[in-house]
Amino acid sequence: MQSLTVSSHQEGVVPQIDQLVNRIATPEQRSEFLDKADSLPRVQLDQRTTSDLEMIAIGGFSPVIGFMEQADYETVVEDMRLSNSQPWSIPITLSVEEAVAEPLKEGSLVRLDDPSGRFVGVLELTQKYRYDKNREAVKVYRTDEEKHPGVQVIYNQGEINLAGPVWLLERDPHAQFPAYQIDPAASRALFAERGWKTVVGFQTRNPIHRAHEYIIKCALETVDGLFLHPLVGATKSDDIPAEVRMRCYEIMVEHYFPNDRVILAINPAAMRYAGPREAIFHALVRKNYGCTHFIVGRDHAGVGDYYGTYDAQYIFDEFKPGELGIVPMKFEHAFYCTRTQTMATSKTSPSSKEERIHLSGTKVRQMLRNGELPPPEFSRPQVAAELVRAMHD
Repeated sequence: MQSLTVSSHQEGVVPQIDQLVNRIATPEQRSEFLDKADSLPRVQLDQRTTSDLEMIAIGGFSPVIGFMEQADYETVVEDMRLSNSQPWSIPITLSVEEAVAEPLKEGSLVRLDDPSGRFVGVLELTQKYRYDKNREAVKVYRTDEEKHPGVQVIYNQGEINLAGPVWLLERDPHAQFPAYQIDPAASRALFAERGWKTVVGFQTRNPIHRAHEYIIKCALETVDGLFLHPLVGATKSDDIPAEVRMRCYEIMVEHYFPNDRVILAINPAAMRYAGPREAIFHALVRKNYGCTHFIVGRDHAGVGDYYGTYDAQYIFDEFKPGELGIVPMKFEHAFYCTRTQTMATSKTSPSSKEERIHLSGTKVRQMLRNGELPPPEFSRPQVAAELVRAMHD
């Protein structure tokens, strides 16, 4: 391994469960890496692995310090645990074609470029190994069908995993949402500053609607604060763009939530669409941001009909109480009840199916394309208007 100038708090050791990883290069390290830039072999990252590099570096994926070696990869795929038995449900890997991997030497440094070719990070290459794509697909995504967006990524990537600790050259302001770029160390400090002992995290890749609002506010009744944490990394092409979703969240926070009990921040990670496994993953990430609780609703991180309605809730029962370090708050499908004229779930409403208003994402997208506002029982009017405007820009 080539020598590095490493500060004591950044040494490449696996931290304890409550410690945050910091793999952002110090100014001295960055200068050293830049001096070597032209002599290092290069690997170009795609959008997802660029996000993974960022999330590792800022501590969002703690205790992971780099792209996974084979021992961690195998136990994560098989048992949802790192090789040291800590819970972890999604493999974090850098996969390349054999022709790219072949000249790279274990024990050397590899330059990591983002999709535009910009030098953004360094991999301390400790291992190269083959893996079984079909096995990863079936274990992680519960299917080997290529039409599943997560499986498609696996099948399209290289056959060799490059592994080892990583360094992010520097922390850049987010291109679209710099004001909402709150990293794990900063969010923990914010919670402490506000005196929040209990904080519930909410994950979404979709515009926020009345059902979301209802379960969030139910959760907010029992904790000190809400961490509204929408994902702005890579998503499917037919998902609503991040900038539109963020405007919707801003509207909701301004008009429908108590400002002093909500922090809105971006999650720069990419979406996997891994359903139950990703629900665990999202919970662990929010624990790193300082959340004590995490909302798990209907078909969390699902896509198509690959997962049962509440599979993402059942999977939490596969871990011992307290083992994940964060408490899942499980909610049933929420809807507007025309009999009681309130938002509700089957646990709180006596209504029949005919008395419940809930629309599918497909139906809502079709309405928006036609310039129609979803009913106020489904979406707040200001949010619906923003979505229609965005659809027709």
